Amino acid sequence: MRIGVLTGGGDCPGLNAVIRAVVRKGISTYGHEFVGFRDGWRGPLEGVTRELGIAQVRGILPRGGTILGSSRTNPFKIDGGVEKIKSNLADLGIDALVAIGGEDTLGVAAKLTDLGVNVVGVPKTIDNDLGATDYTFGFDTAVNIAMEAIDRLHTTAESHHRTLVVEVMGRHAGWIALHAGLAGGANVILLPERQFDVDQVAGYVEKRFQTQYSPIVVVAEGAQPLDGQMVLHNQELDAFGHVRLGGIGQWLAEQLEEKTGKEARTVVLGHIQRGGTPTAFDRVLATRFGLHAIDAVHEGDFGKMVALQGVDIIRVPLVEATRELKTVPVERYTEAEVFFGS
Repeated sequence: MRIGVLTGGGDCPGLNAVIRAVVRKGISTYGHEFVGFRDGWRGPLEGVTRELGIAQVRGILPRGGTILGSSRTNPFKIDGGVEKIKSNLADLGIDALVAIGGEDTLGVAAKLTDLGVNVVGVPKTIDNDLGATDYTFGFDTAVNIAMEAIDRLHTTAESHHRTLVVEVMGRHAGWIALHAGLAGGANVILLPERQFDVDQVAGYVEKRFQTQYSPIVVVAEGAQPLDGQMVLHNQELDAFGHVRLGGIGQWLAEQLEEKTGKEARTVVLGHIQRGGTPTAFDRVLATRFGLHAIDAVHEGDFGKMVALQGVDIIRVPLVEATRELKTVPVERYTEAEVFFGS
């Protein structure tokens, strides 16, 4: 078979590990041929490819990002986009696609499957918000990066007797904020799943100062105060209709400084969380996903996504994986609340 591989959406530690596993097993075990599509769905849409063989995947296991490039191109928002993809795949002799991405990339994959394109999906998102899989690769790396930042910020906060607000990624799901906040000993954690009361947060901050230690507040970029107004960077939408978020950390710091009379500063980790070398956990998970994805392609089990359930890699329908976001349940947030303000 001649198989295309693409990576879509935001870059993520572990993408190269998936590519490597797919190509290495696909060639050495099954004798398949591979074509790399550049920049997500833009590759098959415009017929932009690169060579993808064993030589091209050597040494990429520890590298962050993706050797194939990425984009947020949505072929369903482009006139004739789907027809162009099908035509280009036929011209290039592509029998199947391995699409590595998150909700948007795999949503396109699911629609293309319904239209007769042979696709197998691999779940990727540092937010860990894809349904049908316990974990996605990239999440562990992002949490560790955020945790290390929080560890370092504790000493600065205490040296200057100030509040530090750490804004982390998480548009609609607060998994990074929850895990990094718990691991880093944050005194308040704010998630998109639950609106927060600024006065209550200020109370936690003041209580922390009473212990002679300074507070660390971890807030996901999509968290909202009780008035329900999301803090937006601007009103522009991407190709999948997502608003660009940002600014909640700075807004919250200003509110806390005004309400407590103590200096407050903001640290926005931003894209640092998704860059650089993946952790061992993410390398192993991404590699296993790649190995099982090429098995699915070889067996002709299209329209599926590989997923982690427990310790096993299974296959689930793409539509199931993208049906709804996996958000933080109330009971998980309640576990963390015992540490707030202490």
